[in-house]
Amino acid sequence: MQTIYLSLGSNLGDRAGSIARAIEALGAHGVRVTRQSSLYETEPVDVRGGGWFLNCVAEAETDLTPAELLQALLAIELSLGRRREPRPGPAGPREPRTIDLDILMFGSSVVRAPGLEIPHPRMAERRFVLVPFAEIAPNAEHPVLKRSIARLLAETPDRSDVRRWQG
Repeated sequence: MQTIYLSLGSNLGDRAGSIARAIEALGAHGVRVTRQSSLYETEPVDVRGGGWFLNCVAEAETDLTPAELLQALLAIELSLGRRREPRPGPAGPREPRTIDLDILMFGSSVVRAPGLEIPHPRMAERRFVLVPFAEIAPNAEHPVLKRSIARLLAETPDRSDVRRWQG
């Protein structure tokens, strides 16, 4: 079993419900969630339209390979109504989404393959990932940057608004 960290987010429809359904669906896909952060309401970053996001981070265990895990996450997104639209260029804004599931870390693995980069290449630049991640695993070490999540949070230049959701 490999310990993994996933980011979950939603800014369309029943945001909290979509995240809860995604967490529940992980078990049916061979992913056992062991810890989950609080939900955080977060300012949209690089997203065109839609409202503020709800985000959280989950720690889980799986026997899946990174590629199998990615396919499982894409299947869950599709089952929850996620429609992936082509982005207008590599730096263009993303579309609002009912659910967004990302692999943040997969043990200490480093994966560079078409369509799959682990650890997530922009996680150190995103408070909406680092704040909930630091809540459940502040001492987890980024396998490339060799710094803890708590340190990455302290050092990130991102100042977007991230606040615990009161529901």
